Amino acid sequence: MKLVILDRDGVINYDSDHFIKNPDEWKPIPGSLEAIARFNQAGYRVVIATNQSGIGRGLFDMAMLNTIHDKLYRALAQVGGRIDALFYCPHAADLNCQCRKPRPGMLEEIGRRFNSPLQGVPAIGDALRDLEAAAAVGAQPMLVLTGKGLRTQETGGLPEGTQVFADLAAAAKQVIQPS
Repeated sequence: MKLVILDRDGVINYDSDHFIKNPDEWKPIPGSLEAIARFNQAGYRVVIATNQSGIGRGLFDMAMLNTIHDKLYRALAQVGGRIDALFYCPHAADLNCQCRKPRPGMLEEIGRRFNSPLQGVPAIGDALRDLEAAAAVGAQPMLVLTGKGLRTQETGGLPEGTQVFADLAAAAKQVIQPS
């Protein structure tokens, strides 16, 4: 099985320091939805792994998160794409849970649910925590320079072997048709 793991905010949609709290604030990054559709067409199962501490902070509830994701699913369907599974951590950072990236719990659960080793699986994110979680499970960390990506690259300390791309479209092109 071909699998790819994507962070949400800053990779698929524009990020906000104030959280994406409702569907009106969720806006796709140009080319990201089409990149997901290309993954689908190339036979990849596309999984989102996203920290959503806004739930734990009381900024929005599960019903609102589902409404935001419904907007994502509808927008993807319009370009022929789909998400095969969506995993999220609802906890605030101070809870020290195992599922919040950079800890690997969420990605380990993806491996269990898909009955698939994650060794070498592309894991695409814009923040160091995304890359660290990927490296912890043996996935291939890939940084996109959208969202927090430029800051992440400038800060340094990327896991060994991290690949860097302008955006999700460029990452998808490389994953699907390596040069």
